[in-house]
Amino acid sequence: MKVENAIRDYILSIATNQGRADNTIESYTRDLKKYQAFLEDKKIEKIEKVKDSDINELVMQLNKNYAQASVNRMKTAIRNLHRFLNFKYDMKDPTLNLTVSKGEKRLPIYATEQEIEKLMGRFNDEKAEDLFNHAILESIYGMGLRVSECCNLKTNQVNLHDGFVNVIGKGNKERIIPIPKRTKEVMDSYYRTVRPLWQKKATNRFFINRFGKPVYSEYVEKMLRESIIDVDIDKHLTPHKLRHSYATHLLEGGADLRVIQELLGHSDISTTEIYTHVETERLKESYRNAHPLYKERGLKKNGK
Repeated sequence: MKVENAIRDYILSIATNQGRADNTIESYTRDLKKYQAFLEDKKIEKIEKVKDSDINELVMQLNKNYAQASVNRMKTAIRNLHRFLNFKYDMKDPTLNLTVSKGEKRLPIYATEQEIEKLMGRFNDEKAEDLFNHAILESIYGMGLRVSECCNLKTNQVNLHDGFVNVIGKGNKERIIPIPKRTKEVMDSYYRTVRPLWQKKATNRFFINRFGKPVYSEYVEKMLRESIIDVDIDKHLTPHKLRHSYATHLLEGGADLRVIQELLGHSDISTTEIYTHVETERLKESYRNAHPLYKERGLKKNGK
């Protein structure tokens, strides 16, 4: 089987049968295109001709040119491709000895409650564009939405009367998320005043721009970037980091980790557990700043 046909077959399978998120499919496609280019350079046209030595050679090249996270992602894509071919066509799998290291989990950056208040306070809700932008960021932070989930919200998924949204997340999994009071007020104000003003034709998208078109993640990322500069927040906050902030603040407020897992739409509790490390670090910092014995040790270390 030609390499390009094998890759196309695999991508079609994960798109139609496995319910992978669009971002995951795009990422796998990019990585496997690089794999295809590598095999073409080696004059390997048939996927069944790939040997484990070829895989090792590729990994050595990747380690020289890419960060570890990128290498791991590409190794995963290649390994999954060959596992698929082995299962479907009984082809020999040259990736049996290919290992993917998980690496150290980095603590997510998140905004403090004060920074969230500062960010949301910059919008003048008397202005249509400000109210629109405010409603988007309130939706992401107030309900812990992925930016794609926010942009893709349909009007029939948002129940402002009873205060909840029915989100379609990764793998087409549904989850019900309550809308906090402030978030509900901002979303309702946008929906009643701005959306009808901007709507040009029938659409079920909840968020539409002033041209009546759907909103995309690139717009949200740019708008947030400009907003944090405007209010002088010295952090690299992204829409996904607002989601981190939502989870962290829930944990700080005493929410159970399993509840947070359900609200975020994580399939694995280990993904949610990263927020316990955030809370631990916060407690350590509070201790260092407040406990008299720690302060005393610090003074002695400084020779005072």
